Amino acid sequence: MTAELVILVDEAGRAIGSAPKATVHHAHTPLHLAFSCYVFDRAGRLLLTQRAHDKPTFPGVWTNSFCGHPSPGEDIFEAVERRAGQELGLTLATLDLVLPSFRYEATGANGVRENELCPVFTATATSAVAPDASEVAASQWITWPLFRDEVLAGERDVSVWCAAQVAELAAREAVDGRLTPCTRAELPEAARPEVQ
Repeated sequence: MTAELVILVDEAGRAIGSAPKATVHHAHTPLHLAFSCYVFDRAGRLLLTQRAHDKPTFPGVWTNSFCGHPSPGEDIFEAVERRAGQELGLTLATLDLVLPSFRYEATGANGVRENELCPVFTATATSAVAPDASEVAASQWITWPLFRDEVLAGERDVSVWCAAQVAELAAREAVDGRLTPCTRAELPEAARPEVQ
């Protein structure tokens, strides 16, 4: 089996190489390309997940629906769709880019550091959730307004990246609660293989 690779990037969002995912997360994790996705159902509820307790980064933490890493040369939209299937057994009906250049760093209780350029997507799914137990310990559906308000008020513990993303998403919401999708052109260069 071929090792899963992540795309290493510079501070300007340009690809500078790749490294095996299994070796890249540690106390001095290099900046690399990732993505986060917030999945909604037909009723407009958000899927939250609790990371598996044996994951090397942020085990047992509640967070957005799922995260992942595009492979070198892989379209990031296709990577999000691939990961939705792998981690949650979901087929996505819609997929929108909403925060094209989100960037964060965070160190977990075990000393493992995340250091990611992490475009954020929203999606809708109509299929049933079938989580991979090696990735997801638990899941729950919640309305976006309740989740957003609890996170912003500090009343709900979530991952560092999720809390920061919720704040940015809330700042971009229109009066009706909708987010205007961004374009592929707004993605960092490393997330647009066609320009590399």
